Amino acid sequence: MADAASRAVGAKPRLFVTFSLPPEVRAVIADSFDAHYAEAPGALARPDTEPALAACELVLVTATDTLDAAAVAALPASVRAVATYSVGHEHIDLAAARARGLAIYHTPDVLSEACAEVGLLLLLGAARRATESIALVRGGGWQGWTPLQLNGWGLTGKRLGVVGMGRIGREIATRARAFGMEIHYYNRSRLAPELEAGARYHASAESLLPVSQFLMLACPATADTIGFLNAARIAQLPRGAIVGNIARGSLVVDEDLVAALKTGQVAAAGLDVFNHEPDIHPAYFDLPNCFMLPHIGSATIETRVEMGRLVIDSLQAFLRGEPRDNRLA
Repeated sequence: MADAASRAVGAKPRLFVTFSLPPEVRAVIADSFDAHYAEAPGALARPDTEPALAACELVLVTATDTLDAAAVAALPASVRAVATYSVGHEHIDLAAARARGLAIYHTPDVLSEACAEVGLLLLLGAARRATESIALVRGGGWQGWTPLQLNGWGLTGKRLGVVGMGRIGREIATRARAFGMEIHYYNRSRLAPELEAGARYHASAESLLPVSQFLMLACPATADTIGFLNAARIAQLPRGAIVGNIARGSLVVDEDLVAALKTGQVAAAGLDVFNHEPDIHPAYFDLPNCFMLPHIGSATIETRVEMGRLVIDSLQAFLRGEPRDNRLA
């Protein structure tokens, strides 16, 4: 069994990584662990084909890995802890992990600022018609400036409604204030005044939506939030609202958002996350008022390195028997 007792004195703990990492992150991990990388994607679905996995007590997965009850049961007995290189953990069956006695960690907080930057990019890209602008220039069709060309909508003086005022939501609000936006939010509970920083609290989505000229989804995917942005809620937005989603694709009912983008109930949308990634709803591709990014919210090298450091800290704490706030099971 690959545990602390079976490791040679001074040997690094053995870590199995299911996915590729930037060189900078691999170097950080190599300083602390004897890391073994999967030979191909989907290692957890075929653990018998990855001999290095059986020799490891620690595993690092990411959001594209499915660690359901069957995958948890199929892990070698040597595996004692799993860290996911993500904030979201919907891909992990926590109940199954607890039943097996498997420790689970995730990487919150360190990617909040990067995600907030992309949140503003989504709002700007949608409001300022970036998809159409890029197509016009790259397609060679631009004939020069005119006062009628691709007029969009400004952020200054507009009301931004934030659904989910956790750390990412608050970082988005901070940046939106710099654009002169008035911040409103809906959250499970009201924030302390110092965290609100002047934002206006709404006790229900039904109160928030009618005032949201811009709407940003920044909450986790839960039983209460999956399918949150449906036709009924879209109808409560001011006509011509602009919607951004930096959270999870499952918060949006695609058919309802597509319909609203076609009618103008939603003037434009900025999406970084999608249902069934990477299989995006095909109707979005026909909508020039839909600004799309390929789930790059946390994609800065600085954030990737910080996520790696948090993984290292978490797994080393596990081996020492120390608690960490980011332990899920």
